[in-house]
Amino acid sequence: MTQRVSPRAFAILMLGNVALAFGPWMVRLSDVGPSAAGFWRLALALPFLLVLARAMGQPAHWPGRASVLVIAVAAFFFAADLAAWHAGIHLTKLGNATLFGNIASFAFAAWGLWLARRLPTRLQAAALLLALFGSALLMAGSAELSARYLRGDLLTLLAGLLYAGYLIAVERVRGTLQPLPVLILASAFGAALLLPFAAAMGETIVPSDWTPLLLLALGSQVVGQGCLVYSLGQVPPLVVGLALLTQPAVSAAIGWIAYGEVMTSLDFLGAAAIAVALVLVRLHEGGSGPKSVSA
Repeated sequence: MTQRVSPRAFAILMLGNVALAFGPWMVRLSDVGPSAAGFWRLALALPFLLVLARAMGQPAHWPGRASVLVIAVAAFFFAADLAAWHAGIHLTKLGNATLFGNIASFAFAAWGLWLARRLPTRLQAAALLLALFGSALLMAGSAELSARYLRGDLLTLLAGLLYAGYLIAVERVRGTLQPLPVLILASAFGAALLLPFAAAMGETIVPSDWTPLLLLALGSQVVGQGCLVYSLGQVPPLVVGLALLTQPAVSAAIGWIAYGEVMTSLDFLGAAAIAVALVLVRLHEGGSGPKSVSA
């Protein structure tokens, strides 16, 4: 709580959150299927991630067999997360998609409690209850609009849970591999899974306009993930939690400007409940343990 935040670290943190917030819009603008968009997000980002990893002193390398197997499991969850999240983005509001995508924070916290074989503290219990309350309100608001919006909420909620599975798997190799090599390998394996899945689903794979996909890869996978990987070791959890709230706010603003997606009073109440819960979860994490990063 008393750790001083350098202006540079805070600026990098905010840049990463804003870059990630534009991701759902790029998915909407792309003219390929949701899983194909996930494939291109990972595949197009790989060359840039390799350069970034070398510049940060974390060059990619092939780890031992056990680590490769764990990263392959992580990549499966990562690929499934992107497929579900991108599909949901086309069905629900951009702000909802971003909020539900961050549900991984709560699922990961619950996993930590299960591993420790202990009950949640009052702060953790309050965060989980607020998250459930907020999610119920957002889904109720979507159900009032149409079943399509509700399906989108459920898909993006599922994506958040799948991303928690990715984080849990990555945690298994956290002590043996640096963050960027793990991200590079997970991205490569994830792309290899998403391409045949997109083909099997009959999705359009090759775009007529590469701009949204290139911006998605650079914004979400390179700038967004890269900035957050850097800032998580430099910024206190409470500040990370507060900065995280800029993502759904920016996404909701984009949805309002680009698609006329208006937030109702029920939506605002649900979003506020989840926002407070996200801060409480980050506050309790303290300076130890892994931190979740939005998809």
